[in-house]
Amino acid sequence: MENPTPEAIQKKVSATPLRCFTGALSAGVFALLAYRLMQSIAESFANKPVVSSNPTVINISAAVRTLVVGMAALGAGIFGIAALGLAALGVQLLFQSFRHTDEEGSAESVEDI
Repeated sequence: MENPTPEAIQKKVSATPLRCFTGALSAGVFALLAYRLMQSIAESFANKPVVSSNPTVINISAAVRTLVVGMAALGAGIFGIAALGLAALGVQLLFQSFRHTDEEGSAESVEDI
């Protein structure tokens, strides 16, 4: 395997509105899928109660079920927050690009006078 050159390491990829919005869309899809997965897991757990006379088994199964649903909810929440953040960054970059083009246009109109 070849070692990367210093130029390849130092190459920075800038954020663009298109990249932000496509990332927000993909993160939003993952968040929706994780949320639907969490709903189906919770429904499955609700429809299949633990049948045991041992209180320890009931407590452990309740804890495990809570952890499983909680992990799915955490995944949905993290991807949802990432989608919102990427969408907000895309909007911010769009406003900055519009403001930058407006400033260039006003500078050109001042030079024309």
